Amino acid sequence: MLSETMAQVFCIANQKGGVGKTTTAVNLAAALALRGRRVLLIDLDPQGNGTMGCGIDKREVDGSVYELLLGTKHFSEVVRRAETGFDVLPANRELSGAEVELVGLKERDVRLKNALAPVLDQYDYVLVDCPPSLSMLTLNALCAADGVIIPMQCEYFALEGLTDLVGSVRRVHSDKNAGLRIISILRVMFDPRITLQQQVSEQLKKHFGDKVFNTIIPRNVRLAEAPSYGQPGVIYDRSSKGAKAYTAFADELLERMEPKTGR
Repeated sequence: MLSETMAQVFCIANQKGGVGKTTTAVNLAAALALRGRRVLLIDLDPQGNGTMGCGIDKREVDGSVYELLLGTKHFSEVVRRAETGFDVLPANRELSGAEVELVGLKERDVRLKNALAPVLDQYDYVLVDCPPSLSMLTLNALCAADGVIIPMQCEYFALEGLTDLVGSVRRVHSDKNAGLRIISILRVMFDPRITLQQQVSEQLKKHFGDKVFNTIIPRNVRLAEAPSYGQPGVIYDRSSKGAKAYTAFADELLERMEPKTGR
């Protein structure tokens, strides 16, 4: 049950690239905001695609999550407001240097957790878009999170990557963050015409059970177009199949996190 005063923090993570992590993070943030929730999206990927997808120019931000992690700026100095109604901690190329610089700092793996602690009561949900590797940045996200959402394509090699990520999450749970929840999996970029995808999807349901979200995100051109307009797909074209799927995903997440007895 969602706390009335403290945000739930979820990582959007997968060690494989190109699986829709940023698309999922941006659209889930926007969909939750449309449902009246107070949302913070943290872009922890140095590519800054999540930042741009929210309509914020990564080349023009005065401060980013990079300065927040290093402790040179406070949260209020780097947080930005997306036009679509949620807050964003932006990222740009400077963040790539954080990997090296964090190594020499005290409490290097909990810098994000410590930076967020004073502001968690301002939000209902905090979503962290992670880079496609188990890096120091991803480790910071996992140490700060209550749970992990894994966007995953239903392909053979994706199963191997999923096994690796499950192992990584278990190690973090054991060594650094006992509050880290069991993983939830979101099937994305799904094409029901491909038999292999249907087979992998069934394998996921069989192995992970109700940890797999019922909602499936289809391949959708409108979702792919949306970032070039600086908008989440659920805003860019609400009638598209992709937008409707991400809205349904947000509703399913809310149903799981907020029982009918209330938030």
